[in-house]
Amino acid sequence: MLLALAATWTLGNSKASAASTAPSLAAQATTAAAPGQQQSALLDARSKGAPDAPITVFEVSDFQCPYCKKFSEETLPYLEREYIQSGKVRFVFLNLPLTQRHPNAAAAHEFAMCAADQDRFWPIHDLLFRYQGDWARLPDPGPYFESLADSASLDRGSLDRCLNSGAVRWLIQQEAQTNARAGIRSTPSFIIERGLLAGFAPIETWRPILDSLFAEKTGR
Repeated sequence: MLLALAATWTLGNSKASAASTAPSLAAQATTAAAPGQQQSALLDARSKGAPDAPITVFEVSDFQCPYCKKFSEETLPYLEREYIQSGKVRFVFLNLPLTQRHPNAAAAHEFAMCAADQDRFWPIHDLLFRYQGDWARLPDPGPYFESLADSASLDRGSLDRCLNSGAVRWLIQQEAQTNARAGIRSTPSFIIERGLLAGFAPIETWRPILDSLFAEKTGR
């Protein structure tokens, strides 16, 4: 877990430079879908913003991570209003459940990915973070997650089949392994074009980074 103000921004030859890391993570998320899943659909369901936006941001996250919750509630709404909705940024969520520290994270990610299979990832994303304090310490969070399914208008039959089959478990594991090979072992971490932003950061940290990249890419 990173300290709240420990965000760092590194470029170029950082341990997670976009020249190699971001494309490999994107390819992994796109092509590693388990049998029976639409290969690109689960990535699209975890994306916000225009596919042709000049900047792509990959968030590597853990649903049981307190600072991921903090980012989701305090920074992401500003990013959405100022950069995603305006067409400047495409934002993509990637899985990194840190199960040694967060024992319920794997179940939460599997639940969210099954929601993604119904194109309901973002409502579940928001609910998981909003109620993190309720489910994080439960011996078995499954029944609590099922109560969230109704709030997000999920089809319970499809959800149960997905969860019982383990169809998305392999994809989550593959993304986590790819993140680890890229040197990303803490959450939240953000791959922004050719740099890595590690840890929670307020919108005041994000604005100069994104504004500079946007000007560089568009000449505006």
